[in-house]
Amino acid sequence: MANRSLAACLNDLKRGQHLVEIDEPIDPHLQMAEIQRRVYQAQGPALLFNNVRGCRFPMVGNLFGTMDRTRYLFRHTLGNVRQLVALKIDPNAGFKSPLKSLKAIPTAISMLPKKVRRGPILKHQIKITDLPQLVSWPKDGGAFVTLPQVYSEDVAKPGLMGSNLGMYRVQLSGNDYAPNQQIGLHYQIHRSIGVHHSHALAEGKPFRVNIFVGGHPAMTLAAVMPLPEGMSELMFGGALAGHRIPMITSQDRAAIYAEADFCIVGTIDPERQLPEGPFGDHLGYYSLKHDFPVLNVEAVYHRPGAIWPFTVVGRPPQEDTAFGEIIHEITGPIIPTVIAGVHEIHAVDAAGVHPLLLAIGSERYVPYVKERRPQELLTCANAILGQGQLSLAKYLIIAAHEDDPSLNCHDISKFLQHVLRRADWNRDLHFQTRTTIDTLDYSGSGFNEGSKLVIAAAGPPKFELQSELTGDLNLPHEIQSAQLVMPGILAVSGLAFQGDEETRGLQPLLDFPISHPVNQFRLIIVVDDAEFTAATLNNFLWTTFTRSNPAADIFGIGSFTEQKHWGCRGALIIDARIKPHHAPPLIEDPEVTRSVDALAVKGGPLHGVI
Repeated sequence: MANRSLAACLNDLKRGQHLVEIDEPIDPHLQMAEIQRRVYQAQGPALLFNNVRGCRFPMVGNLFGTMDRTRYLFRHTLGNVRQLVALKIDPNAGFKSPLKSLKAIPTAISMLPKKVRRGPILKHQIKITDLPQLVSWPKDGGAFVTLPQVYSEDVAKPGLMGSNLGMYRVQLSGNDYAPNQQIGLHYQIHRSIGVHHSHALAEGKPFRVNIFVGGHPAMTLAAVMPLPEGMSELMFGGALAGHRIPMITSQDRAAIYAEADFCIVGTIDPERQLPEGPFGDHLGYYSLKHDFPVLNVEAVYHRPGAIWPFTVVGRPPQEDTAFGEIIHEITGPIIPTVIAGVHEIHAVDAAGVHPLLLAIGSERYVPYVKERRPQELLTCANAILGQGQLSLAKYLIIAAHEDDPSLNCHDISKFLQHVLRRADWNRDLHFQTRTTIDTLDYSGSGFNEGSKLVIAAAGPPKFELQSELTGDLNLPHEIQSAQLVMPGILAVSGLAFQGDEETRGLQPLLDFPISHPVNQFRLIIVVDDAEFTAATLNNFLWTTFTRSNPAADIFGIGSFTEQKHWGCRGALIIDARIKPHHAPPLIEDPEVTRSVDALAVKGGPLHGVI
């Protein structure tokens, strides 16, 4: 039998030796977050903090810190959820494997939310200031809820089935919020709650929002699940939890999740915003202070024995990486049924998710030609960029399945080398300018604004990839370091950024003729620290794709523009240096780091954990 509450799930984790309890007093201001980050990096257990300074509620972190633990949490239901997905892909599978399909019937029944009159959540009422005040990074603008389930109902279509459940960050304190009366609600471009907001604007009415924290971990995952617009996340939550989600309904407020540990009830005035942030975010930088919607708080509830779950985001990989992995595990097989011709998509976590998508598509348009070139791949790319949050991708690199049926988007190094051997910089670079990118990405030309680049590769290999540094590169004297990232990719540092120049100070590289030996490399990344960039694949991905805006930061040796198409005949150059308009990167407080070190010494509560 699947567990129904967070406390029951934690007892289950403890029995399975996936949970460690910490009784030492821990400060939710920076210290707890650093502990969580370091335990995650060590692939350690979930952590239940029983003694939280300044707060009477225990807190639990790192619940989803490993894929093994995430699968363990949902071990009773994950197989049946996959079976439901398989039936959606191929309804005839029900006839091919009737016993497996029969097992999915209870899961399908559990997808229907259950209306109830009462539940544990309404037992106790408190204030916002009574809640845990988690601050994760030194420059954060206040305390935040980091695993919220934000539930909203549509003023044009109220009720459970027209609802939205999303994970949008919530600021509990700081800035101009009236204590205990207002909190910040940060939801970004292309989030489904925006549909409810637009309908409220059209009707001239506030709309009701409830913020759940805790309850069954399936509800947390449901809140981040990229479901088709109009499909209720409550249905997915029920399938993964293994029971119908009980929702307390009434005429005068939005429904409340009966088994949640905490619930904040309120309304949003669609016409009003207040400054929210800064906040250390999942790209590895602070998202800065901007105006976002405000929730006017009406009530705060908690169930008996309530436990506050939290996570910490920062430069990936972090705990939220597990969300992406489990989502891919569940929904990956359905991608070809949603986007014709697309075999696989990988939003690269190490690059901050939205900055880089890798994809594999089909190239079947003219199978009789002697040499394949990207054609259907461009149709696939446009379809991908038309799908919900995938539309926020900044770089989309797509390869043809027919060139190597064993190619896998998740083997990033092999995938990139496959593309570099085939992509022709004269032909295969396709830009979109002055378009939308991720709200959290400050590499663009404005808030929510930047550019996109599609790189499409099809056909046989055309280029050899230089796999070692030779002494005859004859680089400009300004370049202080040159490092091989992987075959075909060179990282260089030392060129000073010149913002007042069209070429940003890259002219010494751009002046090279096509015959220069530096063009043995297909891709040159200009960075602030070449050694750091080349040290690991993750460093390369993070530096290159979070610090560049394609239309502004891509250059090339022997570049040209022909019929509005830009290309280059020599090496492609990406300027991934930090620019003046970029947000600052996340750095821990050294004093807090020392306090966590002290907890890990022999005899300390974290000894053997980190």
